[in-house]
This record gives sequence, C-alpha cells and structure tokens, in this order.
Amino acid sequence: MSAYDFTAQRLFVRDELAPSAEFAPSAEALNYLLNVLRMREGAAIHVFNGRDGEFRATLFDVSRRAARLRVAERLRVQPHRADLDYCFAPLKQARLDYVAQKATEMGAGRLVPVITHRTQIRRVNSGRLQSNVIEAAEQCGVLAVPEVAAAIELPDFLANLPAERLLAFCDEHADLANPVDALAGRTAGQGVSVLIGPEGGFDDAERAAIRRLPNVVCLSLGPRVLRADTAAVAALAILQAAIGDWRSPASTRA
Repeated sequence: MSAYDFTAQRLFVRDELAPSAEFAPSAEALNYLLNVLRMREGAAIHVFNGRDGEFRATLFDVSRRAARLRVAERLRVQPHRADLDYCFAPLKQARLDYVAQKATEMGAGRLVPVITHRTQIRRVNSGRLQSNVIEAAEQCGVLAVPEVAAAIELPDFLANLPAERLLAFCDEHADLANPVDALAGRTAGQGVSVLIGPEGGFDDAERAAIRRLPNVVCLSLGPRVLRADTAAVAALAILQAAIGDWRSPASTRA
C-alpha cells in the first residue's frame, strides 16, 4: 500500500467530488469544521462521499457562520463495496452503535437488521445507524461506506436470500469445531451474508428454517458464550480471514 496519512482529518460529504469542484458543507459539517476542528481559511481536510474516492479539499470564504470547500487532487480511488452483509438482531442502543462501527471497520458492505422471535429491540433508528457507520468510516480511512438496510423480519429475510448466496450462520448449537475449517472450499464469489441472532439466540423453529437453506454453513464461535456485539467482530474476522479480503496480500484500506 502506498504511503498515506491516516492521521489526517477526514470528512464524509454527500456532494459530487472532482478536482476544482466547490461546495458549501452541510450545517453539521460546518459546525464540525469551524467549531470542533477550529479550521480557518486555507486549512486542508480529506473529503470522501463513498462514490468518487478521496480528495484533498481546502476551506475558503470562511466567516463566523459560513465557509466553502474547494476540491483539489484525488488521493485515493474509490474501491468497490464488499458483497458482505452483516445481518443481526438489533441490540440496545449503545451496543448497536458499537456493532455498526465495528462492522464498518471490519469491511462489511451492508448492515441488515433482522427481527427474530427473541429480538428485544424491534424498532431500529436507521439514521443513527448510518451516523455511526459514517463516523467509523471517517476515523478509520474507510471509503466503501456500508449501506444500511431497512429492518426485516427473519422469515422474509430467509425467503429473499438468493439460493446461490452463502449464508454464514453463527449458531450457538453448532458442533464445536474450527470455523475456518468449516468454510474450507467455500468462496465469496456469489456474496456472503453473516447472520447473528439476539440475546438468547434463535428458537428451534428459526434454527431449523435457517439450516434448510441450500447454501448455509453453520459456524461455531468457540467454547465461550459471546455477547452479540462481541460475536459480530469475531464472525466478521473469521469470514475475512477465511474467504474475505484479508487473504489477499494486495488488499488496501477501503
């Protein structure tokens, strides 16, 4: 990977990015630039939008309550978003914030809240999920910002899952075995969804329905009981190490 300053301040924007483009930051971004970072005329920041790559931009026309950004050279090209869905039963808010951030850092391309029989939190604040995704992307150099899908009931999720798509089912009842070995011979070629249940796990009917799918692999996450937010990091690490982008020596930060 070429030299890159990952200590630089980064800002996610929704505007189109290209050299010489100019735009006014959103009110929230403006407050961050002027009042949190205390940037002044001519200060530089890295900007990205999840579509066009990452660019250096300079602040100009700065006043007490306004400023504009002028885009300069592109620093990194835009990578493709990984076809890796992190599918999870929603958790209480602080733990859900953590899960969204860590899934972004671990390379998930899409976050899918799945409502199960034992799910305790059945209403999902998608806006807050997206905010956590963006914050993690800004802090960790991520360009391929994950999509946040609408919450879906488990039966609908299973019915809509393409037959060729690999489902990595993190099952507390799976035989204790090396999960990397369980993935041997599998590929991410048709996309991967990793599914993690709620506190208390899946009920018997749900587990049976999942196991009937044509392209499912049941993964054990070890001999210890993991909280759902811990299981998220463990499962995504296993997937990335076994069949994901950790295997490629040419992988770069996305």
